[in-house]
Amino acid sequence: MKDKYVSPLSERYASREMQYIFSPDMKFKTWRKLWIALAETEHELGLSENGKPVITEEQIEELKAFQNDINYDVARKREKQVRHDVMSHVYAYGKQCPAAAGIIHLGATSCYVGDNTDVIIMTEAMKLVRKKLLNVINELSQFAMKYKDLPTLAFTHFQPAQPTTVGKRATLWLEDLMLDLSDLEYMISQQKLLGCKGTTGTQASFMELFDGDHDTVRKIDGMIAEKMGFKECYPVSGQTYSRKVDTRVLNVLSGIAQSAHKFSNDIRLLQHLKEIEEPFEKNQIGSSAMAYKRNPMRSERIASLANYVMADALNPAITAATQWFERTLDDSANKRISIPEAFLAVDGILDLYLNVVDGLVVYDKVIYQRFMKEIPFMATENIMMDAVKRGGDRQELHERIREHSMAAGAVVKQEGKENDLVDRIAGDPAFGMTKEMIVELLEPKNFVGRAPQQTEEFITEVVKPVLAANSDLLGMTAEITV
Repeated sequence: MKDKYVSPLSERYASREMQYIFSPDMKFKTWRKLWIALAETEHELGLSENGKPVITEEQIEELKAFQNDINYDVARKREKQVRHDVMSHVYAYGKQCPAAAGIIHLGATSCYVGDNTDVIIMTEAMKLVRKKLLNVINELSQFAMKYKDLPTLAFTHFQPAQPTTVGKRATLWLEDLMLDLSDLEYMISQQKLLGCKGTTGTQASFMELFDGDHDTVRKIDGMIAEKMGFKECYPVSGQTYSRKVDTRVLNVLSGIAQSAHKFSNDIRLLQHLKEIEEPFEKNQIGSSAMAYKRNPMRSERIASLANYVMADALNPAITAATQWFERTLDDSANKRISIPEAFLAVDGILDLYLNVVDGLVVYDKVIYQRFMKEIPFMATENIMMDAVKRGGDRQELHERIREHSMAAGAVVKQEGKENDLVDRIAGDPAFGMTKEMIVELLEPKNFVGRAPQQTEEFITEVVKPVLAANSDLLGMTAEITV
């Protein structure tokens, strides 16, 4: 449709798989599954009137026959008349199942299908996010291992600091994602259905249906949960499940967005330094004006979408905080927007993340060149200790190194020349060292500490066991449409 607003999340960023999870088709087919589960439960618990079953097996079979054949046109026409989406679909389902029309939604309120479906959809969406997160972790762990031994300047305050390796830096991105994975898996494990508790959560309507039989009514939630693939329902509720559930879910998505944003920032800075570059396609245009440019647009998009998700996570928090008593409806419109779009955005973020990591280009010669420009300053302590071993005076050498370092720094900053600290020290007889001896001390691998070993230990001991346990989910590739 060219004359109506279309969300960029569906048109440009999110995958078809995630879009389907939040589609009307998924929603309304789940409603029908829930209506069948309720009817089956009521039948199995012996709901009867004057000794006759209220719900028959024939009615249930009729409902199952039309479970996935939704007459959307009938539902839309009915909703225009009654202004109620649930009752419109009850009506449409009843038109297809005339024998069962009278028992659809029996004893339930709208939140029975609405809230239970929301939990089911969020759970499926979290499972897809988990799959994509695992694939990003897998790809990033391979990158880390490949470059675990490649020395590079580390930065604190974006100022050159004690060196690390390219692979070790990648483990910092990985560790954030592993924390996110832990949070995500916990949240998936915590998902429970609302169940079927009626208008204020008391199950009063079911007490009426089952003649005040507490033991029977108590079984309803557990049976419905099992039929829908869940272990349990929330033990208490108002009309809705607590809106803090939505807050908890979006907080996990916000965490993933935070991690991805941090990664994208680092890649953009490294691309500015010409040390590491995100993939750039043959016919890609970096700038409409500056043809030479290779803008890190994928990383920028990750940051942009991440900003949205982090801000969006405030929506369910505000909603949860402002609900009144057993329920108010001011959650509905916000919820319809904030939750799907958070998932669609995170889906797009993870596709971009996977695509970027898969195509990262490392310019080791540029990394080495920058390393060697800065390392003489960082190696002064090693040089001084070596000179002391040769008979020099530590205090005198410290002062001479300080003077030489200040002078060399001035040459670099004020005159724009190369760092000549090595030449200055080699020319000072107090050190008793040739330039060759000093250069030998500047071997990059001598300054990275345990970075290679830390990388290998982290990947082997922490990451690989998780990947091995989920090997059936690995092997994804990300297709970026724009």
